Amino acid sequence: MIPNGLKMMPPAISSHALDIRGASIHYLETGEISSPALLFLHGASFTARTWQEIGTLAYFADRGLRAIAVDVPGYGNSQSINFPRREFLLELLQGIQCDRPVLVSPSMSGGYSLPFIAEYAEKLSGFVAVAPVGINRYQEAIAGCSLPVLAIWGSNDRIVPPKYADLLVELFPQGQKVILPNAGHACYMRATPEFHQHLFAFLEGIFAI
Repeated sequence: MIPNGLKMMPPAISSHALDIRGASIHYLETGEISSPALLFLHGASFTARTWQEIGTLAYFADRGLRAIAVDVPGYGNSQSINFPRREFLLELLQGIQCDRPVLVSPSMSGGYSLPFIAEYAEKLSGFVAVAPVGINRYQEAIAGCSLPVLAIWGSNDRIVPPKYADLLVELFPQGQKVILPNAGHACYMRATPEFHQHLFAFLEGIFAI
């Protein structure tokens, strides 16, 4: 119980660098390390700090989750890598001691998340596909995967049209779809509160929170 007149302090968000095969990888983190975890990737026009700036990291830390946002290699404060992208996420999870998070993957980051799921789906508790690129490329490899999936799209997405949300739901037996009205490709920027609410509802079903 918070005494009258006092406000809860926002959760502290810390910045870290992790060495992965000689490359410095930057990430932001908040919440208890022992809590169920969310790992946020980002699109080509954004960085890990986008999730801090729109309040996403604080939103989920306030609800008892560990929230991590990583600068994918070559973006933000992370250096480039010269090994397979699926191996990057595997080594990242080991390095940050993150066991079976829900992976949130918008746009360009589908080039990391989809090959990872094709080979290492058991390392995740769920997948939030925010109009990721590369669905066609990995369609056969991910078809029938039992991972719980939330496909969340903006209705006005012209880069990865909403029909691909339908395809993902077909590919994943535990897939569900949400279309955010009047939002574009980066739907979490135009419809941030709705994005948070739908994501939290998805997490409640996975983590029983």
